[in-house]
Amino acid sequence: MTPRLAFPAYAIETRDEGGKLFVRDPIRRRWVRGTPEEWVRQHLLRYLGDLGYAPGLLAVEKGFPYGGKLWRADVVAYGRTGQALLLAECKAPEVTVTQATFDQLARYNAVVRAHALVVTNGLVHYCCVADAGGWQFVEAIPAAADLNP
Repeated sequence: MTPRLAFPAYAIETRDEGGKLFVRDPIRRRWVRGTPEEWVRQHLLRYLGDLGYAPGLLAVEKGFPYGGKLWRADVVAYGRTGQALLLAECKAPEVTVTQATFDQLARYNAVVRAHALVVTNGLVHYCCVADAGGWQFVEAIPAAADLNP
């Protein structure tokens, strides 16, 4: 059973393998384990598509070095110039989004340098956008056209 999230209802392709849920990730073009966090990530990816983010410019579990370690960002959305527009961190629905979650995203963004940061557990979404005065929280995840330079 998959939880109902605060995203539109999307038809996500699933299958059962030995009692374990798998989902088809259209970005990575493969089946992945359908963990609660992955369920949130798949909904976010589809929602970003609704907001005009090009599927070919989305990266899932994008690896990058930071502080001598290799880290992975859940989702990075790029613009057509190659600039990171949006960086997102997904948590399972039962995980409370905290300041520590935003701190993690901010550390990642020291490398990625996206214009918008999104944290979601599928039930609540928080987003902030860079402006001339720093970072401002916004009510909704911005459309790609609103972030494209």
